[in-house]
Amino acid sequence: MANKTQMLKGILEGCVLRILSEEKLYSQEICERFENLGVGGISRGTILPLLLRMENEGWIAYEKCPIANGPSRKYYSATEKGIEELRSFEKEWKELYLMVNGILKGGEEDEK
Repeated sequence: MANKTQMLKGILEGCVLRILSEEKLYSQEICERFENLGVGGISRGTILPLLLRMENEGWIAYEKCPIANGPSRKYYSATEKGIEELRSFEKEWKELYLMVNGILKGGEEDEK
């Protein structure tokens, strides 16, 4: 059976959009955020191509910020288009959650 990291890869864009809708972060901070939320194994090698794809879709934008000891970092944030995509993701996620939860409960109604 797939581990939670594998399962998360299918919904990673929505999760990243949610995180970036709250604050500007650079790629390593996004990885650390997942780690702090209990989802290990999300590396920069996974995040960087995802960020590029999301940027190409117009869902996120970045600004370069200088740091004291090294090259500038790209700090990403969600755009208005990204917020719209996040709303769509949240709606689809709730529908999927209810469906899967119903299956796992053996067809019982969700008590919430």
